[in-house]
Amino acid sequence: MSQRIVVDPITRIEGHLRIEAEMDETGKTIQSAYSSGTMVRGIEIILQGRDPRDAWAFTQRICGVCTLVHGIASVRAVENALNYTLPPNAQLIRNLMIASQFVHDHVMHFYHLHALDWVDIVSALKANPKETSELAQSLSHYPKSSPGYFSDMQIKLKKFVESGQLGIFSQGYWGHPAYKLPPEVNLMAFAHYLEALAWQREAAKLHTIFGGKNPHPNFLVGGVPCPIDLDSDSAINAKKLAQVQEIITLMRDFVEQVYVPDTLAIAGFYKDWASKGEGLGNFMTYGDFSEKGMDDLSSLLIPRGVILNRDLSTIHELDLNAPDQIQEYVSHAWYNYSGGKDQGLHPYEGETELNYTGPTPPYSQLEVDKAYSWLKSPRWKGPDGTIHAVEVGPLARILMLYATEHEQTRALVDYTLKELDVPIEALFSTLGRTAARTLETQIIADTMPVWYDNLIANIKAGDTKTFNEQLWEPASWPLQTKGVGYTEAPRGALAHWIVIENEKIANYQAVVPSTWNAGPRDAQGQMGAYEAALQGHTLHDAKQPLEILRTIHSFDPCIACAVHLHDTDGKEMSQVKVC
Repeated sequence: MSQRIVVDPITRIEGHLRIEAEMDETGKTIQSAYSSGTMVRGIEIILQGRDPRDAWAFTQRICGVCTLVHGIASVRAVENALNYTLPPNAQLIRNLMIASQFVHDHVMHFYHLHALDWVDIVSALKANPKETSELAQSLSHYPKSSPGYFSDMQIKLKKFVESGQLGIFSQGYWGHPAYKLPPEVNLMAFAHYLEALAWQREAAKLHTIFGGKNPHPNFLVGGVPCPIDLDSDSAINAKKLAQVQEIITLMRDFVEQVYVPDTLAIAGFYKDWASKGEGLGNFMTYGDFSEKGMDDLSSLLIPRGVILNRDLSTIHELDLNAPDQIQEYVSHAWYNYSGGKDQGLHPYEGETELNYTGPTPPYSQLEVDKAYSWLKSPRWKGPDGTIHAVEVGPLARILMLYATEHEQTRALVDYTLKELDVPIEALFSTLGRTAARTLETQIIADTMPVWYDNLIANIKAGDTKTFNEQLWEPASWPLQTKGVGYTEAPRGALAHWIVIENEKIANYQAVVPSTWNAGPRDAQGQMGAYEAALQGHTLHDAKQPLEILRTIHSFDPCIACAVHLHDTDGKEMSQVKVC
């Protein structure tokens, strides 16, 4: 049995992920990597036999971080199966809610899940608050950038350290030689870490206005559950619409004045990571953000398609309904297929038969020649019949927008590459993946006012409809039908496939971004995106594998989405205590 570095669990993510890195003969460079989701998901089983209109409420509980995206994919799947059309206001409100999720999620990921891979918190104690203030003011016009402000933040950090309990900053690899930021940049990032915690409370309010609560706002097949009545205290009125506008402004200001400048400032010290951590070189997007309905692919802000081998000149068409294009494999996953583990199944025909065959926990190593993960392995078959592993997520979307000559994307990417003095190939890297998430946030935040203004224009013109009652009664449904609901979740392409028979769910399959990215090898031995991205990484200290965390966190893993389990009554299945 080969000796491997084992990181289990990968922290600062949603869910439980194990990475095993097999080193070369020097013990310094990763030769092969293996990604294992160590929880099991059973949502598809739970949904069988239920009313399709209730599915969104179950699927949203797949994850507590991704919150609304599974609800969106679910209602869209039912609407696609039953040929519902949405009122324009409902489409606009959904766009605003999804966009709010993007901006909120990406900011939280950068500061609270990923920035600590680059920012040495303890080093901030050595910073000069006056010089930190000068640095912050040179980067943006954010109001909180005085020497006194950064001095107060440094005192707060000092109290953490002197108490001997770093709290939320405990268990970091502080002092690791791979950290390169000057103390002043570290102090600025620490201050903005705390600012982002306060900011998110306000950003989350948009979901509560349109969806009643956050996380897991309410949805409705055929529209949105919030009526518009400017004269009502309980419906969406002028006061609530004004509050939405204020929230959008708040979000945009933080992205423009804090998130984007911080990304550029930090990236400038880590340009060596512009050539590390790519992996597959293949990228996929389902597309999202339409004002004309999800069947109108030409109206999507984020286009649909596949990019192969870094070739931005060719966008390959993607059909979510084609039985041979998207398939899931389980040859190295703890599932059974009735036709054998080496076959691939399109989600309409998907099966969820749990079959754990791994070693008895706790174990020292995965049995990687067999099944070693609760994640399946989604793959896409190209026009020439070749089966491809692909990466999904912000990098895929930015590449797709850049390739289709989206004006703002081109300008932002070209400016960023020039500022960092790196070639366009830097996009295909750990650093590029992180920067893409930031640029995408800017693009989406800047588009939110457009959707808001269009919603206001509709209301002023007398259109307040937010729900389509067509086909609401199951007696009007076809006896058998199927559909797919897709969205671009913050972590990447997400789709739910549903088969409805006799008014009930006969089959339901959710293929989530972290399944595409974190899945294990397939029957042909092709690696998933995480596994491919880690190959070739050189570690400074195998006992502090910061380099592994940097690349894995750049994907923003959500393993709870990929593998998750409740019983049908929502009861706890097991309890794990971590000492």
